[in-house]
Amino acid sequence: QPATSSVIHEEQEKLLDEAAQVVKSESFLMKRWLDQGKLMDALKHASNMLCELRTSMLTPKNYYVLYMQVSNELQHLSLHLMDEFDKNTLPNDLYELVQYAGNIVPRLYLLVTVGVVFIKCKFSSRKSVLKDLVEMCRGVQHPLRGLFLRNYLLQCTRNQLPDVDEDASSSNDGDVQDSIDFILLNFSEMNKLWVRMQHQGHTRDKDRREKERQELCLLVGTNLVRLSQLDGIDVTRYKESVLSSVLEQIVNCKDPISQEYLMECIIQVFPDEFHLQTLNSLLKACQKLQSPVNVKKIIAALADRLAAFAQRDDGPGIPEEIKLFEVFSEEVSSVLKSRSSTMPKEDMITLQASLLSLALKCYPERVDYVDKVCKHTVDLLNSLDVGNIPNGTPLCIELTRMLKIPIDIYDSILTVVELKDYPELLSRLSYEPRKEIAVYIANRIVDVAVDIPSPEEAEFVFELLDPLIKDQPDQPNEGEDPDEFAEEQGLMGRLINVLHSDTPDQQFRILNTARKHLGSGGDKRISYTLLPIVFSAYNLVNSYNLIKDEVSIDEKWDKKCDKIFAFSLQTISAFVKAEMFELSLRLYLQGALAADRQDDYEGRENIAYEYISQAFAIYEDEISDYKAQIAAITLIIGTFEQMSCFGEENHEPLRTQCALVASKLLKKPAQCRGVYTSAQLFWSGKTKDSEEEVSKDGKRVSECLKKSLRIANQCMDKSVQVQLFTEVLDRYLYFYEKGNEQVAESTLQQLIDKINEEMATLEINDDNEQIKKHLENSLEHIELKQQDEESPMYQGLNLRS
Repeated sequence: QPATSSVIHEEQEKLLDEAAQVVKSESFLMKRWLDQGKLMDALKHASNMLCELRTSMLTPKNYYVLYMQVSNELQHLSLHLMDEFDKNTLPNDLYELVQYAGNIVPRLYLLVTVGVVFIKCKFSSRKSVLKDLVEMCRGVQHPLRGLFLRNYLLQCTRNQLPDVDEDASSSNDGDVQDSIDFILLNFSEMNKLWVRMQHQGHTRDKDRREKERQELCLLVGTNLVRLSQLDGIDVTRYKESVLSSVLEQIVNCKDPISQEYLMECIIQVFPDEFHLQTLNSLLKACQKLQSPVNVKKIIAALADRLAAFAQRDDGPGIPEEIKLFEVFSEEVSSVLKSRSSTMPKEDMITLQASLLSLALKCYPERVDYVDKVCKHTVDLLNSLDVGNIPNGTPLCIELTRMLKIPIDIYDSILTVVELKDYPELLSRLSYEPRKEIAVYIANRIVDVAVDIPSPEEAEFVFELLDPLIKDQPDQPNEGEDPDEFAEEQGLMGRLINVLHSDTPDQQFRILNTARKHLGSGGDKRISYTLLPIVFSAYNLVNSYNLIKDEVSIDEKWDKKCDKIFAFSLQTISAFVKAEMFELSLRLYLQGALAADRQDDYEGRENIAYEYISQAFAIYEDEISDYKAQIAAITLIIGTFEQMSCFGEENHEPLRTQCALVASKLLKKPAQCRGVYTSAQLFWSGKTKDSEEEVSKDGKRVSECLKKSLRIANQCMDKSVQVQLFTEVLDRYLYFYEKGNEQVAESTLQQLIDKINEEMATLEINDDNEQIKKHLENSLEHIELKQQDEESPMYQGLNLRS
């Protein structure tokens, strides 16, 4: 086959080259005789040159190359004839003389060339010459030769067609209607020739011939372009004289290639205002096209163009008297009904998608139109007996594209909430495209950041996002990509921020709705989705507090706060069940702080105590890792230190519990650090009953520090021991500078001497160098205090003994 194609290509190149040489030679002779004033001799060589266009051996592409070469040479003849007219030497009977040429093809090319010159020179009636030319071209019935001849006629007469109304023109010049008749006749004849090309040659070459026909479509379509360029055509004339004739020719030719191309051409070349006034005719013609014609492509192109017209800022929009959506909806239904057995299902959905896009763009306020399209699509799928649509199929791709259209166009996802049949359409998709739509919706919600202000709307949104919220029955068994999963769930977490109502009671109901849905996602999801709900609940307590201050005291305020904290406890319990103990502990501590901040909340002490107790329970029962224990007790102590809601009866056992828990850590270094950290609670801890701001129990602080020294002294590793001594020294210095009278300089001296003594025995290595540097920084701090002239301290200490 490649060898055969190569041979054919070489033969074509040879034939084209031979013809081109003849054209070059004859055109040279033509121009020479023209220069010598021998017009008839020149016409003879022009005729010889044009005879090359009689060939049937060239492919359409190569014939076009030859045609362009010949038509360029004919321009010289045309210009010379115009010059002859200017000199008054142009024969009056030339139009009749060229008709004596021996062969029909050169005769008609010469006739067109001379005829156009006569029109320009006004030697003959423009109206009669144009009519004569278009009729005479019927003489060439070979499809390829005829097409190019009529194309030459159309090109030559481009600027000579009358474009004025009958009242403004003379009878000889003609009017715009004559131009319409001229182009329509030429169009009709060219289309017939183009259609007949499919019957030329052997049936085995059908595919090649169809490809060649596609290459020539522009020749036929140029007629419609010329019609669209006539300024004298208004809507009425277009409707009555142009479109009806063009559609009749398209329908009657019964050729799918011609019908599809020409319908698309009509949509592209004529103004949108014309389409609006002739919408019924165009759509009804679509029903009459041959079954192989891609009707959905034609209707979709028309719908998209009119939708774009409606959205133009400088355009008039869709006139009220034109029921654009109703007409489209009715005609699309008729097309689907008439082609139900031949049109692919995905093409039917594409038509519905175009109708949906039209409704959204032309009538953005008419949600009922969009809902009507969705309902018709559901009914269509039911009539086609379509259940679950497999992923990756053309039908799946088209339905997915359709479902994204409202999401793209509506500013708020809440408008999609009003579409009753949208969820039903979404449910027809398999898991992968359903999840794709869910991610698309979630991204749109987060990007636009329009609040979802009611539980009902939140409920609808969560139903749409169900593939992201929990595992689906039709979900594949193979595991999901961890990064993709994390990104999707992070998106769900961000979505909580737009669940917002200005009314706290409504906000609480929204959070309950969110927890109901997101809590069903399983352990792997809740760390992404329930976490922001807990913090939203804590923020809601603050919202109640603000409203109470701004409006009036709500008698139920305390009970509402109780409900919110109970809601948070229940939500945190999901993390405990999922064995996310460290996260649970942190959330309990955050809850305790949230309660502590509500100064007028009567239940804040009890709630805070409950949250702190739960944190202790998590610590004691569930956290066994050594490092996690240290981090947890440090967090508990740090949180407790910030709180001021406890009375002494609760504060004392809690701070004692902190110190006790710290002292029971598994490893001695951890015990030591835990105990000296808990000393802070006895100094700066605040109670609601205390007259002073902080407790400043110097004795208990001293006891904690002494205990931490004893624990440090029990460490077997000298390096660790010195490190801990140095850390405890820092704590002693802190409390000494804060005015704790239980911390004496003698105690500090003894500890410094002890550290210096032990330091001298340590080996030289990187770790010990770090300890030494730490000690030097502490001693440098003491020296700076000793040298402070305004308030000198540590005067009795000897640092380098």
